[in-house]
Amino acid sequence: MASYDLTLLHRKMLGILQAIDSVCSAHGLRYYMTAGTMLGAIRHKGFIPWDDDADICMPRPDYDRLIAHAAEWLPQRYELICAENDDHYPQPFAKLQDAQTTLIEHAHLRYLGGAYIDVFPLDGVPSNALVRRLHIWRYKMLRKRLYFTYRDPYRHGHGPSSWIPLLCRRLYTVPQLQADIRRLLLKYDYDSSQLVQDYDDGYGGHMEKCILGTPTDYEFEGTRLKGYERYDSYLSQKYGDYMTPPPAPAQRQHNFYYLDLEKPYRQWLSEGHRLSE
Repeated sequence: MASYDLTLLHRKMLGILQAIDSVCSAHGLRYYMTAGTMLGAIRHKGFIPWDDDADICMPRPDYDRLIAHAAEWLPQRYELICAENDDHYPQPFAKLQDAQTTLIEHAHLRYLGGAYIDVFPLDGVPSNALVRRLHIWRYKMLRKRLYFTYRDPYRHGHGPSSWIPLLCRRLYTVPQLQADIRRLLLKYDYDSSQLVQDYDDGYGGHMEKCILGTPTDYEFEGTRLKGYERYDSYLSQKYGDYMTPPPAPAQRQHNFYYLDLEKPYRQWLSEGHRLSE
C-alpha cells in the first residue's frame, strides 16, 4: 500500500478536477471522467478509496483546443503538460498537474512534476476489426520505443537488459517518436469515426461514440463532474461486474517514487535535488 496520505492526495486531485471542469464549462469543451474515476463516481460517489490517480478523456478537437489555451485559461497553480509543449515529456497523453506540489512517478523515467490527473485524447479508430488491430499494434510498438528511448537504460543493470534501451536512444529521439504517435492517432478523424478509443486499454478499448453521449453530471466527492452518458455500457465493457470491489490483492496503486504535497516542484529542484539518469 502507498506510504503517503491518500486523503490529502485525493484533495489535491479533486482541486485539479474542479479546475478542469470549470475551464471546460467556461469554454465549451467536452470532457468525461474515465476508467477508475468514472467507476469511482458510480460505485463510491467519489474516488475509489485505495486509488491514487484520476483520469479524464476529451474528444481530440477539445483536447487540442485545451492544449492551445491551457496557459491562458487554467488557474495559475495548474499546468497542462504534454508532448506538444514539453520535448522532455515521456507520455503520449497529457497530464494536468498542481505546480505547488512535487511528484516523481518512477525513478527510472526521470520526469519531475506535480500531483496530477491524466488527460487522454479520444481519437477515431477503424471499424474493420483487422485494420483496427493492426492500427493499435502500430501504436503499441511506437509507445514501446518511446518508453525504451526515454527510460534509464541501466534500470536493470549494465548487462544485456540495457542493450535495447541504448539502441533505441541511438535510433530515435523522444520528440521524433511523439510526432510519429500523434500522426498515427490523427489518422482516423474523431468526428467522422463511428468508433473511438483513448488507447489506454489496447485492443479492447474501442467503443461506439454514442456511449460517450452528452457529458453528464455525476456526484463526485460532494461536487458534480462530467462523465459518460451511457456509463453502464462503458463500465460493463471495461470491468464486467463493476459494482463489486476487487479483493485487496487486486487493489492497484502507483506507489509513487517521491511525493510532497506541500512543496512546489520547482522549489524542490532549486534546493539542489536532481533526478537520477
